[in-house]
Parts: sequence; C-alpha cells; structure tokens
Amino acid sequence: MPTKPAPMNLFERYLTVWVFLCIVVGIALGQVLPAVFQAIGRMEVAQVNLPVGVLIWVMVIPMLVKVDFGALGEVRKHGKGIGVTLFVNWLVKPFSMAFLGWLFIRHWFAPLLPPEQIDSYIAGLILLAAAPCTAMVFVWSRLTGGDPLFTLSQVALNDSIMVVAFAPLVAFLLGLSAIIVPWDTLLISVGLYIIIPVIIAQILRKSLLQRGQLAFDAAMERIGPWSMAALLLTLVLLFAFQGEAILKQPLVIGLLAVPILIQVFFNAALAYGLNRAVGEKHNIACPSALIGASNFFELAVAAAISLFGFNSGAALATVVGVLIEVPVMLFVVYVVNNSRAWYERGAASGNA
Repeated sequence: MPTKPAPMNLFERYLTVWVFLCIVVGIALGQVLPAVFQAIGRMEVAQVNLPVGVLIWVMVIPMLVKVDFGALGEVRKHGKGIGVTLFVNWLVKPFSMAFLGWLFIRHWFAPLLPPEQIDSYIAGLILLAAAPCTAMVFVWSRLTGGDPLFTLSQVALNDSIMVVAFAPLVAFLLGLSAIIVPWDTLLISVGLYIIIPVIIAQILRKSLLQRGQLAFDAAMERIGPWSMAALLLTLVLLFAFQGEAILKQPLVIGLLAVPILIQVFFNAALAYGLNRAVGEKHNIACPSALIGASNFFELAVAAAISLFGFNSGAALATVVGVLIEVPVMLFVVYVVNNSRAWYERGAASGNA
C-alpha cells in the first residue's frame, strides 16, 4: 500500500488566497503611498532592482537547497519518463506558449488590451513557460504518490538544462515574437536568479547535510516559509506599481489567464498520455505530467522585472501565473489520481 502523501502546508494550500490579498494590499498601498514605491522602483543597479533581487534570492535559494544534483544518476532508470519530461518541458511548452500568446494576446484579445503592453504581455507568458517548475512540483508529486527519486532527478536535470538553455531559448522565442531584449540584461538575470542561487543553495545544502539528515530537515522546516513570505512581499511591490493599470482595466488579468490555462492543461495531458503510450508506471507519469504543467514562476517574475520593469505587462503576466497555479494544479492532481485505473490499462498494453 502506498503511504498517504503529506498534506500541503498552510502557505501552499492557500497560495491563491494570499496572492489575491497581495493584489488588494499592493494596489491600496500604491494608491496611498505612491512616492514610497517610486523610490523603491529607483533602487536599481544595472537594471536590477535591489530590493526585488534580495527578495528573489530569499525566495529561490531555500527551494534550490532541496535539489540534489546527485539524483541525476537516477535518470537512466526511467529513461522513457525523463524523455517525455524533457520533450514537453523544452520542445513543446515554451513554443506552445509563444503560439498561444501570439494567437490570443496579439490577435483575438488585442482590441481589449492596452496596445502599448501587447509585446510585454507576450514576453511575460514566454518567460513563464520557459522556466520549468523547481519547488512546487515536489508538492504535486507528493499528492499523487509520485516516485520521489524520479521527481528529484527530473527537477535536477531541468535545473541543469535551465542554466544554459533559459537565456537563448527566451531570446529566440522573443525574437520570433518580434520582441527584442538586451542580451546583457538577460544574461545578468540568468546569473543572478539561476546560477548564483544554485551555487549558494548547493553550498548550504552540503553544509547542512554534514550535520546530519535531522539537522537538514529541521533547517528546511525553518527556512521554508521564507520563500513564500518573500514571494508575497514581491507581489505586494508588483501590484503597488501595477495598481493604476489594473484599476483601469481589470479584465486584463482574466484575459492573460486564458492562454496560461490552456497551456497547463495541454502540456499536462500530453505528458500524461505520452508516458502511458510508452508504458511508464503511473507514479512516474504523474510527476512527469505535473512538471510539464507547472512553472518556476519565481524565476519568471524576477526575469520579467529585470527585463521589462515593475510597471510592465510582462511582470503582470507572470504574476497571473502565480495567481492560478495552486487551484489549477490541484485540479490536475485530482484528474491523474482518479484516472489511475484507466492509465494502468493503457500502460500495461504499452509494455506488452
């Protein structure tokens, strides 16, 4: 009998509620204290906002401490599942989002959106899709009884690829969408929000593990809430800057959610179906489908701010991804858990 998955903690379970509260608080503070937030927005070095940079590190590093790059040795044990994960994450997901952004934002929804932000909205969607999930996928996998070693190995492999592939992939897709970004700013973002946090996190991980697994687990329990607190504070800052635009056009958030929702369901279904077709076990297919559907939204938010600024449509688009992440992914978890019998009939025939 599989063990019952541990429940999500308070922050994880009610993330959508917290994000909604951040929207309200951020917009209110931005209207009441505009000078304060303008001063925060001017605290930049090389187009990197210093307060946000600190918050992103506090947000990302505790998550990356969980990643064991030694788990890459597990990749060969489930080559088919890893192959599906890589195919969906790197060859389907970013390109499908670029297409959905072009279709919905540039064409179908364009009359309802501010024309000066169209390119920025599309850029935010691309940034969201080009960053595979790192932290929350452990939660989703746990809730589906996913193989923990496979989950860890696919996260470690995705993070390794992201170090070298994120910048060129984003630049290529933005170029296809006729959106030009400075390479130096993009590379600074990769260095600040991927490479340096990975190095710091792995040094911290090694130091904690030297004290024993119990000390490591206790430390992770203490620093885990820092990530969510930093995320929520970042969102308050974002919505303080975005408040005026949102109050004028509240429909924008709903319109941006449409391509994100389509992308989540399409990629989850594709990864789940491909794993079934190649005969992988259900506890491999679940984390493979879930990582294909979710995003490393912390990185996307940070990159959007660095490349386009607090006031940009790109920053707003990435935040919409945060807003819908938990309820949508919980629905995907429900579907894969309740389709296990159907899945295993097909997977068995695929192995025949």
